[in-house]
Amino acid sequence: MGERGRRPAGRGEGGRRGARRPHGLLTVAAGRTHRHAGADADPIAGVVRTMTARLDALMPEQDHLGRFLATYQRTTLAVGSALADGLFEDPSWVARWDVAFAEIYLEALDAYLSGGSPPRPWRLAFDAPRNLPPLGHVLLGVNAHVNYDLPHALLAVLSDADFADAALMASRRRDHERIDSVLAGRVAAEDDELGPHGRSRTDRLLQPVHRLSAKRFLREARTKVWHNTVELQAARRAGPAAYAARLSELEVLSAARVADVLAPGQVLLKLAVAGFGVTLPPL
Repeated sequence: MGERGRRPAGRGEGGRRGARRPHGLLTVAAGRTHRHAGADADPIAGVVRTMTARLDALMPEQDHLGRFLATYQRTTLAVGSALADGLFEDPSWVARWDVAFAEIYLEALDAYLSGGSPPRPWRLAFDAPRNLPPLGHVLLGVNAHVNYDLPHALLAVLSDADFADAALMASRRRDHERIDSVLAGRVAAEDDELGPHGRSRTDRLLQPVHRLSAKRFLREARTKVWHNTVELQAARRAGPAAYAARLSELEVLSAARVADVLAPGQVLLKLAVAGFGVTLPPL
């Protein structure tokens, strides 16, 4: 997946950052993000163009970094289609959230490529051996982006006043859960993308079970993301130090999940049984 022959030409937009800034503290406090895509009539299309540029710019020895990026690019296109199809209650909010979510990943990738220090779950994902099966690279990216980045991305588009509005938050949560249908619709296609890349005979036999397992643990992780978002919002209200401490906890929990992804055996089945998401303990 993400083969070079399928990428448009050109290196794309945006410079790369070297230093790691406090991950999200300024963004969350402000309730907005600085978009890689810039001002764009179609922000999702802008994000996809940025991802295409990043794929284009990868050197041959960095192709393993394109495994998750290509998957994410296709998923972002699917979210754009779902927005156009009217799947969500508040498409404008979902679009802003999707852009905020993508930018957190792109900042981590840019930091890594420029020699900076991305958050630990991303550093472990990016530093994984190049010869790791493609599914492993994708799952490491999903772990960092869903378990660690997603609660922060939600906070970037949810103010403290929003949390005080029960009806609004119920709508936001329903839109959050509707993403599951988008992801579920991508599982088979992404599995097919991985097919030519070293799937064993056992993997082929277990393919239907693997697809069900992926749908199950993605749904489970998303439920835990909402819990973690609420926990982080409480910390945000307590001040920057409290928020940084809780985000650090989430970083540790998400980094620890890497060991489960890299463990030998049928990882999708294990994650479906044991769970893929992480949970911040209550204070």
